[in-house]
Amino acid sequence: MIPVVGLYETHLTVSDLERSINFYQNIVGLELAHTIPERHAAFFWIGGKERSMLGIWSIHSSPIRLRLHLAFSVGLDDVIRSVEVLRSNHVTPRAGGDGPEIGEPIVFPWMPAASVYFNDPDGHSLEYISILPDASRPDITGTMKLSEWRQIHR
Repeated sequence: MIPVVGLYETHLTVSDLERSINFYQNIVGLELAHTIPERHAAFFWIGGKERSMLGIWSIHSSPIRLRLHLAFSVGLDDVIRSVEVLRSNHVTPRAGGDGPEIGEPIVFPWMPAASVYFNDPDGHSLEYISILPDASRPDITGTMKLSEWRQIHR
């Protein structure tokens, strides 16, 4: 068996390549690594050059249309800040891919991790997530607000 140590790259189909390049570069904050105009594709570095990569492909150059989920590992302060950053860019922060709009990150107690979900212009479910330093609480089902989590972990 080969020990997998992380996910290096993933790919999404998009309906408007230029709009999606703008979204992933200027709203999500990924570094544009390379474009292949003749293939209607763009690639972004995640976490710095050569660490991890996202490829986006125009639906006109891809044989299938998928709605996928990606989670970006970020610091806790950035998960907290992301709610306002997303709103200021007219992107709705959510509790889960199709969950309700939120005013603060949610926590998955079983992990534990703080999280904010949002959708890209093509409806792909994206997430900013940060593993919390607290002990895992698998006895707490579902999710809770970060402020509620902090109250029980004082």
